[in-house]
Formats: sequence, C-alpha cells, structure tokens
Amino acid sequence: MRFPTSVQDHPIVQRAVRRLDDLGDPRLGRTLTRCLDDTLARTIRPMPDGTAFVVTGDIPAMWLRDSSTQLMPYLALLEDNEPLQDLVLAVLRRQFQQIARNPYANAFNAEPSGRAHDPDDLCEDPWVWEAKYEVDSLAFPLLLARRFWAATGRTDHVAATLRTARTAIEIWRTEQDHEDRSTYRFLRRNCPPSDTLPNAGRGTPVARTGMTWSGFRPSDDACAYGYNIPANLCAAAALDGTAELARLTDDTQLAEGAAQLASELRTAVLRHGTVHHPEHGVIYAYEVDGHGNTLLMDDANMPGLLSLPLVANIPATDPVYLATRGFVLSSANPTWHRGAAAEGIGSPHTPDGHIWPIAIAVQGLTSTDRAEGYTALNTLLATDAGTGQMHESFHKDDPRRFTRPWFSWANAMYAELALDVAGLGSRHLWAPA
Repeated sequence: MRFPTSVQDHPIVQRAVRRLDDLGDPRLGRTLTRCLDDTLARTIRPMPDGTAFVVTGDIPAMWLRDSSTQLMPYLALLEDNEPLQDLVLAVLRRQFQQIARNPYANAFNAEPSGRAHDPDDLCEDPWVWEAKYEVDSLAFPLLLARRFWAATGRTDHVAATLRTARTAIEIWRTEQDHEDRSTYRFLRRNCPPSDTLPNAGRGTPVARTGMTWSGFRPSDDACAYGYNIPANLCAAAALDGTAELARLTDDTQLAEGAAQLASELRTAVLRHGTVHHPEHGVIYAYEVDGHGNTLLMDDANMPGLLSLPLVANIPATDPVYLATRGFVLSSANPTWHRGAAAEGIGSPHTPDGHIWPIAIAVQGLTSTDRAEGYTALNTLLATDAGTGQMHESFHKDDPRRFTRPWFSWANAMYAELALDVAGLGSRHLWAPA
C-alpha cells in the first residue's frame, strides 16, 4: 500500500502558507510544509498487513504516544482526502495490534527482531522495544481514534477502537489498586534511577485514591509518585471519546462503563491531586501517591499540566487550569527556564537549562491570547539552530546546543501550532461535542 509522502499541494496547507506569509516571514510557511512532509516521507513505513509503522525520528521504534501526536496535525487535512484518511487508519490499526500484544509496553519494533532499548529488561517479547508502562500510551491512540471520527465521519475503525478501549479500561481498573492487583514490574540494571522502578520493580508505594497508577511519565522517566495527574486527566478524556463512540454502536454497557471510570478519575484528581500554592492558589500537582507526598512541577512532554486543554478536555479558561498555568510558566516550577534565547519548560529527561520546543508549541496552542501563539511560533523558528527542524530540547542561552537532531513529535507540534495560528487547525476536534 502506498501512502502520501507530501502535502505541500494540499489546499489547506497552501492556504495556511499564504496566511503565514502575510505575517511577514516566509520561513513560517516553509517550515510548516517541511515538518509535515518530513513525517510523511521519512517516518512512516507501510507494512505487508496494511498497517503503518511510525518511527519517532532518530530512534528506530514506534511509541504509541509519539505516533499519535505525529499524526494530529493531519486531522485538519482529512476532509475529502481519502489517501490521508487511509494513512491514519493504517497507523491506528498498528497501534491497536500493539496494545493487544502488550498493553503495558510503550514502544514497539516493526518486526519481531528482539531489538530493545535495553536487552536485559524483564520483557522478552521480540516485538517490544520497551515495556515502560505509561497511562498515556493507552490514552493517546483512543484520543486519535475519536478525533479521526470527528474529522471524517468514518466509522470503519470504531469496532477495533472499542476493543482497544476495553483493554485500556481493564488495565486502568487494575492499576487503581496497584499494590494488591497489579502484576506489572519493571527492572533495569546499571542505569540512572529514572530508568527503573524501585521496590523490586513495583514503584514507590501508593494508597488507593480512585486514580490509576503509572510506572513512568510521558518522558519515559520513572514517576516519583505513582499517580501522574496529567496522565489521569488524559485517560479521562480518552474515556469521554470512548463513551461517545460506544453510543454510535448502541453499546450502552461500554459507554456507561467508560463514563463512570472517567468520572472516578476526575473526582480522585480533584480530591487528591490538587494543592493550595501560597502564590498561585489551588493548582494541580504533577504527581501524588495518596500517602501525602506531592510533586509540584511540570514536564515538557504531553500529557503535562500545561497541555490539559489540548489532551484532557479541560477548558483553557478553567480557574484551576489557569492557576496551574501561572505556576507552570513561572520560576516556581523547577523545570521552567529563562535565558538569552528563550523561556519555557524543560524536563528532567534532558540536561538542566534546556527548553523543549514541544512545550513552547503547547503554550501557544493552549493560550486564550492569539498573540501568544504567534510569539511561540516565532520562538520556535528562532531556536531551531538554523536546521529548519524542531529538536527535543535546546539550551536556554544557546539553541546550537540541542538534543536529538531528528524528533518528529516536535516537528508535528510546530505544524499543529502553525496551522492553528493560520486559523486552519484542528482545535475544534479536541473535545467531544
């Protein structure tokens, strides 16, 4: 099967480029088409079974989260474009296969090659690149599936989506009682503490709260405390979409079950995952354990606290979100940096003082001020080190010091922000009607 390798002639892309050109810098539009075409031409591999495998960039593996976000900008281009629609469906089918194979894994190989981030990990499945359990790995394909339906009206993926959702619900229910019901373990030897789980691979102890446990963050770093707040809220949004799709097939039981779990997660977050900050008021924590321990920070990866309107069906005007946003974009957040080149959020996953382009794009996409989106877009251009590509991170004082020369997720976030600034993005698909 052949899939599109360029969208530079797509009417919406051409319109977006003209609108961006009108802003006075031709690099805005050129970078948009470069980022969109790079994903199509270099990261997507058609497979013999009709699915599509998507590498994240300079690592030869497919992450469930990354491959979903890499496709999000194309949602705005799907109307009356069957080849692009078929591409998204092919990726979704691959994701559903991967989740069915191992719902606790976060990244997979194209074939059963046995390649792995670390061959000494407990997981011996040759299809699995890495088995770091992250709540959002199950949530993001469900978000993509629901948004694909909203963008196209197609339903030929709904049955498979609902089968996958049942698997996710089973895992999330199990991990609501991680201490007594979960059999998941992750151990890695001779590595930094962020790359393995303590307590014989079980993670730090947690109490039951109604939230669902996660071993690792979206950064692939170990959670300090097992309840990651943005991941729980992202899971709730995925369940909202599941309930919406289940109603299409009159599957009342699944619709009610998904809605019930979504309600439990949100209620638990409000009860256990918010704190009163002396400067910013009531805000979301980043992680808690139910025993009274709380981590106040944000991470540049999605889902993070800054990205909640984008991935968690939380309005950008919500008071708790706005207070949290104020905290996240301030020196009170230990991962926020300001330097000579830019200011923004970084991650413990990368060197200190580094800012992530993903977080800059998220800041623009979730702002209620359109000027902030335009500023974010220009900041991304100014910090690409002249490469025309977005990187994983760059130093706040010198963008020439960057990590990962080819990171497709970051390119996708530039594209999504550029389409949004041009007034042609997929913002209307973020939340159920």
